[in-house]
Amino acid sequence: MEKRCSLGLFSFAIFFALDPAFAAQIEAVTENGKPSFRKSSGDRLFRVDSTAVAARQRSAPSGLTRLYPWKRSIVTTVFWIGERPNGNNPVPNRTSCWDKQWAKNYGGFDDPNRAHRSNYIPVKFTPRQNPFYCALPYNDKACSGHRPEAPRVVPWFKVAYQGPAVSTCKDRWVAICKGNRTVYAQWEDAGPFRTDHWQYVFGNERPKRNLNKGAGLDVSPAVRDYLGLKETDVTDWQFVEVRDVPPGPWRSYGENNHFVIARRQLAQNAQRSGDKRKN
Repeated sequence: MEKRCSLGLFSFAIFFALDPAFAAQIEAVTENGKPSFRKSSGDRLFRVDSTAVAARQRSAPSGLTRLYPWKRSIVTTVFWIGERPNGNNPVPNRTSCWDKQWAKNYGGFDDPNRAHRSNYIPVKFTPRQNPFYCALPYNDKACSGHRPEAPRVVPWFKVAYQGPAVSTCKDRWVAICKGNRTVYAQWEDAGPFRTDHWQYVFGNERPKRNLNKGAGLDVSPAVRDYLGLKETDVTDWQFVEVRDVPPGPWRSYGENNHFVIARRQLAQNAQRSGDKRKN
C-alpha cells in the first residue's frame, strides 16, 4: 500500500513543479501548515523567494515519507460535526478542542446520511470549513498555553507556533489510505476518546484500547464516502505538508483550507494588477 500511496504523491510533485504560479501562492499562504499573512513594503501581499520555492519543490517527493512515517492498520471510525452523544461517543461534536463554535463556524450539521449528501457535502448548505476533516487523540493546547511536552513532541511546533492561544496541530493535513485510494483531510479535533496520546500520534506506540475496538482515527463523512469506508474500518494514515496535497475535492471548500485561501489571494492580486493597469 505504501508504494501505491507514494506513487500518487510523487505524481502530484510533478504537477506542483509544473504549476509555478499556484505553487508560489501555496508557499506564500502557508508556513509548515499554518497560514501566513505577510506584506511587503509596497503593500503587495505574499512576496515569495522563487529560489526557495524551487528548492522545496525538488525536495518534496523524497522528504515526505522519511519525515512523517505511515501509521499502519489503524482502526478508523466515523464522526461528524453536530453529532450527538451516544454509547460510543460520550462528547457532543458541536464544539471541538480548538473551536468552541465548531458547528456554527462550519455552517451547520454535517449530516452523515448518504441520502442527504452530494459531492461529499451536505445538500442543505455549503460548508464554510473543509468537509474533509479528521481527529487524532492528541491536543497540544492546555487550559493556558500548550501542554509541557508539545514543543518537544510536535515535529513542526517551533515553526508553526503563533502564540500561547493558538494550536499548532489544528488544520494540519493528513493522508489517509484504504486499498488503492488516498484521501486528504485536515486535523480539526482531538479523539477518539483520548487527547493526550502523543506517543501514538507522533511516536511508535499503537492506539490504546477503547470502546471502539481500539480506534486511533476519526474521519468525517466526506472521508468515509471518498474511501468507501464502513462505520468502523481499518486505514493507514500519515501527516503531509500542504505542498504534498494533490488536487481533489478536499481542496474545494473551507475558510480554513490553504488552497481556498491561495485561490482567493490569487484573485485579489489579479484584481489589484488590473486596477493598476487601468490607472
